[in-house]
Amino acid sequence: MPPRAAPGRGNALPARGALRGAGRGGPAARGAAALRAAHIRTIGVKRDGDVGYGRAGRVIPVQVNAFNATIPNSTIHHYDVVITPDNLPARVNHQIFKTLQFDVAPEIFTPQAVYDGRKNVFSSRKLDLGAEDMQEFDVSLPQDGVPGPNSSRPPKVYKARLTLVATINPEVLQRFVNGQQSHDEEATTAITACNVALRMSPSLRLTFNSRSFFSPALGRGELDLNCGISYRPGPERALVNVDIATGMMYKSGPLMELCLDVCIDSLRLPPRANINRHPNMLSYEGGLKDEYRIPLARFVKGIQVIVEGGARRVIRGLSNRGAHKITFENNGTQMTIAQYFRQKRGRPLQYPEVICAEVGRNVLVPLEVCMVPPGQIARKQPPPHKMKDVIDYAKKRPDDRFTIIHQGVQHLEYEQSEYIRSFGIKVDTQPGPLRVEGRLLEPPKLTYAKGASVTVDQRKGAWNMAQKKVYAPCRIIKNWAIVNYEKGNMFNVDIAKRMTQDLISEAQNMGISFENKRPFIRNLNGSSAKMVVEQLSLLTRELYPTKEVRPDLLVVVLPDGGDELYAAVKHFGDIAGGVTTQCIKSRNCSKTNPQFWANVLLKINVKLGGINWIPTSIPGASKLDDATNPTIIMGADAIHPAPGADGRPSFTALVSSVDKNCVRYVATNSVQEGRLEIIEDLKKMVIHCLRKWVDYRQHKEQQRLLKPRRLIFFRDGVSEGQFTQVLDHELRLIKEALVDLGMQECKVTFVVVGKRHHIRFNPVSDGDKDMSGNAFAGLVVDKGIGHPVEFDFYLQSQGGLLGTSRSSHYNVLYDDNKFTADALQTLAFSLCHIYARATRSVSIPAPVYYADIVCSRAKTHFDPTGDAFFSDSGTVSSQGAAAQLVLFKDNFKPLSAFAQNRMYFS
Repeated sequence: MPPRAAPGRGNALPARGALRGAGRGGPAARGAAALRAAHIRTIGVKRDGDVGYGRAGRVIPVQVNAFNATIPNSTIHHYDVVITPDNLPARVNHQIFKTLQFDVAPEIFTPQAVYDGRKNVFSSRKLDLGAEDMQEFDVSLPQDGVPGPNSSRPPKVYKARLTLVATINPEVLQRFVNGQQSHDEEATTAITACNVALRMSPSLRLTFNSRSFFSPALGRGELDLNCGISYRPGPERALVNVDIATGMMYKSGPLMELCLDVCIDSLRLPPRANINRHPNMLSYEGGLKDEYRIPLARFVKGIQVIVEGGARRVIRGLSNRGAHKITFENNGTQMTIAQYFRQKRGRPLQYPEVICAEVGRNVLVPLEVCMVPPGQIARKQPPPHKMKDVIDYAKKRPDDRFTIIHQGVQHLEYEQSEYIRSFGIKVDTQPGPLRVEGRLLEPPKLTYAKGASVTVDQRKGAWNMAQKKVYAPCRIIKNWAIVNYEKGNMFNVDIAKRMTQDLISEAQNMGISFENKRPFIRNLNGSSAKMVVEQLSLLTRELYPTKEVRPDLLVVVLPDGGDELYAAVKHFGDIAGGVTTQCIKSRNCSKTNPQFWANVLLKINVKLGGINWIPTSIPGASKLDDATNPTIIMGADAIHPAPGADGRPSFTALVSSVDKNCVRYVATNSVQEGRLEIIEDLKKMVIHCLRKWVDYRQHKEQQRLLKPRRLIFFRDGVSEGQFTQVLDHELRLIKEALVDLGMQECKVTFVVVGKRHHIRFNPVSDGDKDMSGNAFAGLVVDKGIGHPVEFDFYLQSQGGLLGTSRSSHYNVLYDDNKFTADALQTLAFSLCHIYARATRSVSIPAPVYYADIVCSRAKTHFDPTGDAFFSDSGTVSSQGAAAQLVLFKDNFKPLSAFAQNRMYFS
């Protein structure tokens, strides 16, 4: 089958719904590969021969958690599956399809097909489904998990209808990895088929969660190996990516024991007289009041249990009374659950006072008759007493992680999988993880006051600013006050004096001036967010009654656990007060460590208009302060409500540079429909930021009639499946904003920065590893593991601390500026060094980091002094989704004019 012909793409704005990649241009001497790829259409920017690969930096070999695989050698037949009733769990769907293949119609499914648990079946042989390539089957499953005559209920019959929808030549995958095939629907379906084939065997043998598999043989206790596997195309080859993460399973065995563990270890239920964890602790009389029972019910909700007799049920909740007090009608007679088990079942309860589990509508059973079967994944936050185990398991050094990955691959038994063999796929695990070429980029020089420079320690990705003054200090801090919300002696007069002296002393060392050496100190008692905002507003008016004299800074001292107070202070500073605030935990106020106060002052300086440092251009990077190409950097993000938080909105943010060195930023944010990834108000937000850029350059830097020539847009949080959608909408909105402001000549580069991937790197040589076993900051990998055709790269810009460092994955979706790989990679690395809060490089460019912070702070933009303060734990109205969204939008408070011009988020 010949490759599909498609016209090439230039840099003109693409039509809606089209796949595109802004062409990179350049001389014709790209060799035969460039000619072969000329017809290829891509979603993002196309690599143009060697131009898509960088050369800067010292080359080092690194392992990557991937293994070579072959392309299927048989035709792939794709079937649509409809199982009735729909919306069944994937686990049940897999049981239905397994029964269909092995028991209902084994003559049709030879060799066995593979199934994704939802809508897709793939087969290496065309299934005999009749003349219309469609057939419906009846599949019976026992309702209570007990097959045959011992079942308490008759089996349930499901219908499964299969319809042939496509036939795919596997050659499309070979052309795709060779750069000769567009990333179209046919290539995507072929990759999906390979992934389903890869996961079919372990999904039948192991506990699974989406693409991850849990194996007790490789884990320890309740923390099992989470083997996330995926089949992915790479340059000139196919790869299987294998990674580990952490997972929590419910402890198998008696439900009573699990509930006792949670109450004692996590909820800290007072043992009272029951020192030896007696089951009666799970009764109201034994101390299980609602403050413990309700979180326990949340924890066990959704657990599948086996009730005495073999029936499988799912827990819906917990009763608030014991079995000896819950009555129901049995054949016209009122009796308690305890009486029923004694009289009707001949099985007196050992602990009749203990609460019951609700396992159906108005169906309650005692905890002691329930068993938790093994292999159930807990799809919720681990309890506090298990968090240390989760963290310890997650922070494995690269060498340990890669050893476990190699063991996990062996346990997945690729060689024995008949599903993989039927597709003709082979996974070569014998040589161990794949080795690719990485490069260590040179970090930028950082400039402080009077041209003093600092060299970044590449091993740590950090630097020391001792004896250095900030590049541009904020204005002299004249009017400031300390507001204390801590109680008792954690913050007394002596601590306040010492804190003031240490703060002012370190500020002087950094070139920051406090005119008033004796600030006003006020002790307040804030029992609610509403009270805090009112108190701070009143205090500001009391101290500074005239508009001509406003406080420069409020330092707010908070107790441990004061999250609600902290949110209220942010609301006051960002929305209501028009005052810069800086929060400090009371336990840190007595610290005499100059480094701590230096870190606090880094935040204060930029909040008040100062600049901490600027990066000096790295060789090969594009100069940010190029006067002939005025540049604006933007970072955008969207955050969404937690799973199950229905009716809540998503928050979006745009952060944008305003100065010539791209180190000062302003922000704007918005609220929109929940879980909508596209930023609806992006055009308005871009216009706002462009105007701020012009205003700052004119009034602060005295640059008249200036327009940006380059706009570099970093977008966070977009999955690969959303790339086309983002380009169709967000790129268009950016272009429209530029046109509306007469800046249509500004060239746009659109880059997605992602961290939700499973690629990890491990340096081969010990000399290339830092103290944590990770590569030095600045590792970039763009060969051997990236996209076959599109311009992407992995950049590990931060120093290693704990565990295996995760690089950021950069996908260049659009590029009017025609950056080379070296220019864009070194530019991104440089931007990772301007995060104003810390003297170390961070994992993503600073504007993207800032956008994430702004998104999180957007939750505090609802007025806590009114009735529409929506906290994470609050409830939403019972109105429809549209009405709820209107309510959120109407009550969302925009940033104050004061905050709009400041780095309030630092």
